[in-house]
Amino acid sequence: MLAGFIGMRVAVFSNYRTAFEASKQMSRGFSVAYRAGSVMGFTLTSLGLLVLAILIAVYTNLYIDSDYTDYTNMYECIAGYGLGGSTIALFGRVGGGIFTKAADVGADLVGKVESNLPEDSPNNPATIADNVGDNVGDIAGMGSDLFGSFAESTCAALVVGSSSPTFYYQPSALYYPLLITAFGIIVSLITTFLAHHKGNNDLPSVTRTLSIQLFVSTLLATPALWFAGYISLPDRIYFVGIAEREPIHAWICCLCGLWSGLIIGYITEYYTSYEYAPVKNVALSCRTGAATNIIQGLALGHLSTIIPITFLAITAFVCHTLLSMFGVALGALGMLSTMAVGLAIDAYGPVSDNAGGIAEMAELGKNVRDRTD
Repeated sequence: MLAGFIGMRVAVFSNYRTAFEASKQMSRGFSVAYRAGSVMGFTLTSLGLLVLAILIAVYTNLYIDSDYTDYTNMYECIAGYGLGGSTIALFGRVGGGIFTKAADVGADLVGKVESNLPEDSPNNPATIADNVGDNVGDIAGMGSDLFGSFAESTCAALVVGSSSPTFYYQPSALYYPLLITAFGIIVSLITTFLAHHKGNNDLPSVTRTLSIQLFVSTLLATPALWFAGYISLPDRIYFVGIAEREPIHAWICCLCGLWSGLIIGYITEYYTSYEYAPVKNVALSCRTGAATNIIQGLALGHLSTIIPITFLAITAFVCHTLLSMFGVALGALGMLSTMAVGLAIDAYGPVSDNAGGIAEMAELGKNVRDRTD
């Protein structure tokens, strides 16, 4: 809840700052919007990791004596942390998402359809609801959703890992799931220094800058995750039903999730960006009415899931083959290791969107609205 609150507050402060800077130069507006998004990304991942580490430290002092088998029971209790994150995600993502769409569509209906007003017109009071909805659903909701995923995946890795005989004799190895996120935060921090946009009205370069963020963070995380395993995992890892494994197998599980996440991100961009054929085909289908538009949109929606599902299946298969369910949990954590950058790109969207609304309401001019768009 705290991460969502901080993200929304920063987004509100950054909306009008982005509009103001965009009135001068597009690159300055981009920097403000992206930095605002990265606050949400780093707040969520760092708070989530900090609280989990504190919980483990407190529970260890309370429940662990000389019997290392107590670790299994302890981490089953800590799994409640993931449940708490999921509870907030339910209200934030689902409730916030409904609020977003209801406010957005309602503002469009009363403004553009009924009253023939431009989008985000200052004469349309529902514009404020639209802007608030973007904060609730696309920042707090999206953040709580990813926080739930992060907490559940980490807790799953801890619970499954604690059942292995390997970790009875080296309990510090159970910090490997936490180190994945910790090194991911460092990698994401380094990556944000490359988030620079030059020029004033160059849309492709903005898209390229955000794509580079995803690729560079994944590239830097590859050796970082190996180093995290090198300093924490034992030389031999044992699980019931599989042969003896080494730390490099845990690294491969993380890599499968990490690079699958990158590929899924690029596939999503291809199917949703209006620079590519799928969205252009949907636009062309509108010429013959709503029916063909809906059919084309649904068809592309189903088509866009084939590659992501395939890579998820491959990741699950490889990870389970190498390290059983512990490997699957590591694959999920690898996919979420660069979450700070992914969430920064996510939150950058609604900040820029609301900046456009403020530019329209403040009547700053068409050139400013074009830049925020």
